[in-house]
Amino acid sequence: MSGLGPVRSATLIDAAWRIAFRLGFPLARAWWGLRYPPHEGALVAIYVGGALLLVRSSYRSAWSFPGGGVRPGETPEAAAQRELAEEIGLAADALLPAGEAFGILDGRRDRLHFFELRLDRPPQLRLDNRESIAVQLAPLHKLDGIALTGPVAAYLQRRRCCVPTGTLGRIPSKLP
Repeated sequence: MSGLGPVRSATLIDAAWRIAFRLGFPLARAWWGLRYPPHEGALVAIYVGGALLLVRSSYRSAWSFPGGGVRPGETPEAAAQRELAEEIGLAADALLPAGEAFGILDGRRDRLHFFELRLDRPPQLRLDNRESIAVQLAPLHKLDGIALTGPVAAYLQRRRCCVPTGTLGRIPSKLP
């Protein structure tokens, strides 16, 4: 997207990683669905003026926030900062805590930590082209027409802002 930094062309190695993610994620979900392992994650809602920065991963069709799993011994905020750097090349010193959600997601017992980052202008980003393949700045009043992941829709619903009515049916039933 314009103003968000250069988009690097995907290499053959990037394409191989994308295929691995597309094949591996459904297999992982099936395994998790049998075992329901605990998982802890951190997601960052990045506000740029009246818009949210959304990321599309190579293995999901819906848009999400940048983020990922919390490693053992890592704080949720440190995980969020690490994931921002890994996925979109964004360094963020201070994130604002924005609540938690609990529930079954992708076959795991998930605890999600939400953080917010508010920016005055679009950041320069560097996508990894493997897990994160696209970004967009979505105006808050236009989120209704965008397919969002369950955690993003749950975050928006809990924040009571710009709840996209078209996505409410896709919120996992056990995420508040």
